[in-house]
Amino acid sequence: MDVTEAFEANRAHLRAVAYRMLGSLSEAEDAVQEAWLRLARSDAGSIGNLGGWLTTVVARVCLDMLRSRASRREQPLEVQPVEPIAPGDPEREAVLADSVGLALLVVLDTLNPAERLAFVLHDLFGIEFDEIAGIVGRSPEATRQLASRARRRVQKTPTADSAELGRQRAVVERFLAALRAGDVPGLISVLDPDVVVNGAGAAGVIRGAEKWAKAASHWSSGARNARAALLDGKLGIVLAPKGKLLRALELRFVDDTIVEVEIISDPARLAALEIGVVD
Repeated sequence: MDVTEAFEANRAHLRAVAYRMLGSLSEAEDAVQEAWLRLARSDAGSIGNLGGWLTTVVARVCLDMLRSRASRREQPLEVQPVEPIAPGDPEREAVLADSVGLALLVVLDTLNPAERLAFVLHDLFGIEFDEIAGIVGRSPEATRQLASRARRRVQKTPTADSAELGRQRAVVERFLAALRAGDVPGLISVLDPDVVVNGAGAAGVIRGAEKWAKAASHWSSGARNARAALLDGKLGIVLAPKGKLLRALELRFVDDTIVEVEIISDPARLAALEIGVVD
């Protein structure tokens, strides 16, 4: 097998690693392409484990990209450009997000670069801490702690018991299905008639199931990016294109209906949320 064939045999794995690291299809493709360029400049014949070598290279490239992204976030006066999306990419991005778990991408985006890398490589791809340590520049024990801290964030414990959480999850999934279909009666069916919705854009507060259902039904085009997640230990909804948290909906339930919604879009409030993955 020549170098090109060997690289192509590893491409799907490398893309999967990069996508879980970066949460962006275009950035993941860039990272994989950079790995190919580095391989082309190397003496491939001297590489004993090509798959492991490529995974390490992609991980290092992703770590640099994450650190650059974090550095940009620390400059609040700089306006961050919106990443352009090539034709056809939104659907592919949505499929990938579903395969990873969109809520997981949101949680991963709250981790620092080293935590994210340690968790993704170890917990999602089974790479040993001894290998990861060399990538992040830490000892194996320190790298283990990075992954442990990340794991606690991902596995945020809900405050509701499992039976109650299961009922609420069913309500949220019905809500999201209706939202994606623009189904006003379906939305109304899971809302209390006197539901109160705070933070509803220019309106501020909307009262009443029918009124909000009609307004919310216009979100259907973006609802593919909405998933159930734990918000400060309670079940809610995150709206996160490409895993980047845009809005969060805190929900209050009575029995099998939603009686209150708090729509959070302020970046400072979003950053303060403890977000966890719902199994």
